[in-house]
Amino acid sequence: MKPITQEWIEKAEGDWNAARQLYRVRKKPNYDSVCYHCQQSAEKYLKARLQEANVAFQRTHNLLDLLIQVLAVEPGWNVLQIDLTVLNEYSVEYRYPGKSATNNGYIKPLNP
Repeated sequence: MKPITQEWIEKAEGDWNAARQLYRVRKKPNYDSVCYHCQQSAEKYLKARLQEANVAFQRTHNLLDLLIQVLAVEPGWNVLQIDLTVLNEYSVEYRYPGKSATNNGYIKPLNP
């Protein structure tokens, strides 16, 4: 494995561990951050795979764009499309007022 690929994986695992820790918080958990770190972890794992396969990728947070590129080297990863579609919203959508994540990971309007 290339050193840069390993760096992407370490960053992805750091985000995953952060999400797990934040999810376990008992008082005032921040589910927005949990979902954000899950999205970030998936993004970095996709970029790690692209890096290892020598596939150039642009700086993006769009998981579906990254998945399209990954499918050229990992066609079986098409099963991830539904989950990545859900996670994709957590990169930016709910980081600002108007939407909030719940403990189920769903986005709900702050002011229904």
